Amino acid sequence: MSRIDKLIQQRKKDSAVFEREFRTEDTRLKAAVALMKLREEKGLSQRELAEKTGKPQSTIARIENGSMNVSVKLLDEIAAAMDKELTISFK
Repeated sequence: MSRIDKLIQQRKKDSAVFEREFRTEDTRLKAAVALMKLREEKGLSQRELAEKTGKPQSTIARIENGSMNVSVKLLDEIAAAMDKELTISFK
């Protein structure tokens, strides 16, 4: 485990607020990366993905840059438009 990982783990133990905020940002990052990978896998630009999903390009951009707390409903709509199935799991 890296030094930063140890620091994060310690801060999460010490602060419930930090842990909650960390989880929120981690979830946003995972959604961003997953959407970018899907878009790139299909060879689409953000604009093309937006057109295919019927969402504004700005929404796709906000998801991909992690500034939007994306809903499961929206992710499911994007998945359906891309002929994919959204899966959710708990670890």
